[in-house]
Amino acid sequence: MKPQRQISVGIFSAPAVRMHFLQAVTCAGCRYEGRYEARWQAGKILFDGQLRDEWVFTPVATPTEGFSPAVFDLSDVVIGVDFHWQRKEVQRFAGALKLIVEGERITAVNLIGIEDYLRSVISSEMKATASPEFLKAHAVISRSWLLAQIERRGKVPVGRPEFVETEDTLIRWADREDHLHFDVCADDHCQRYQGLSRLRATRADEAVLATWGQVLTLDGALCDTRFSKCCGGMTERFSTCWENRDYPYLAPVADRPADGGPDFCDTADEAVLSQVLNDYDLETKDFYRWRVAYDRHALAELIRRRSGIDFGDEIRALEPLERGASGRIWLLRIVGSQRTMTVGKELTIRRWLSESHLKSSAFEVSQEGDRLVLTGRGWGHGVGLCQIGAAVMGHRGYPYTAILAHYFPGSELSVQ
Repeated sequence: MKPQRQISVGIFSAPAVRMHFLQAVTCAGCRYEGRYEARWQAGKILFDGQLRDEWVFTPVATPTEGFSPAVFDLSDVVIGVDFHWQRKEVQRFAGALKLIVEGERITAVNLIGIEDYLRSVISSEMKATASPEFLKAHAVISRSWLLAQIERRGKVPVGRPEFVETEDTLIRWADREDHLHFDVCADDHCQRYQGLSRLRATRADEAVLATWGQVLTLDGALCDTRFSKCCGGMTERFSTCWENRDYPYLAPVADRPADGGPDFCDTADEAVLSQVLNDYDLETKDFYRWRVAYDRHALAELIRRRSGIDFGDEIRALEPLERGASGRIWLLRIVGSQRTMTVGKELTIRRWLSESHLKSSAFEVSQEGDRLVLTGRGWGHGVGLCQIGAAVMGHRGYPYTAILAHYFPGSELSVQ
């Protein structure tokens, strides 16, 4: 078992952070164990009667091999930020804890080995009781994506989203604009990472051990292995969602067997879904096909609140202008009684048309009386691996190598 590369994960930000050290940690020459609280004060962090710019709490006992044990709990960790399942949890973590100042808040950052991180990710993105081959596939793509982001961070400036803005057009996409002080965040913006809180089975550990260090590459370069909950029958190109470039291994893929048959992600099999979806995901089962209807006046008010732009007292039409291969809209004309604008890309469209996030931008628009009806497919951006589809493949006995080859055509499995 090789040593683990260390990474930094931003967990959450708040005016105060409550923590419980389950084993002894050291910081600034002092030893701590038990329950403590740190508070933001005058641009610094107040802890143990001292004001500092940052605090780093390192466990006294550090394992030399294998996975790391639990070290600390954090209270009131927010998950599902801005989604309909947003809530607070107590979460447990291995590794070290770093507290930094960001604005008028404290950000808790977990310093953790990448393989320790991955055993949590594949238990947080889905349940650790999912099929072993699906968990192995997800361990590989989560590792590949993370390392690709870290590598990209050293080459591409971060700090703001990209956008094109004129009087009647707003095309905006965002990827890494939030993370100047750590490698990745712990929520859906990056990959769900909820510490050791959902490690209830050995399968996650076995999947990480079986794929230790494995990544997907193309011509020796790391693949930017994206994934979403449900593609709806066809995966999407990178450029539909983010910058105007594409990758051969993120080509659109029909999510069905090579010899035909229904889409992999078209399933209502509770035996599959209960293994793949965490409890809050099971609150939303219409992931393959869905439908929402809006009163025109209510929709105008919703878009005004979500976008900050007043289109008038009613929305008269939603007109798709450009779609990706999966049918996901990346340019949408919104016609209001007072103003008309063209907006994109897909995440902006999803944010403006929902109190949290519309399931996807792959929808058709129709009229029912005074209502606009969106009939859609899929859940998420649809790029790369379809989690529901991959779970079905694993359940049917496909090896993880076949799952990876299906969703990332032309990629190669390598070890770093």
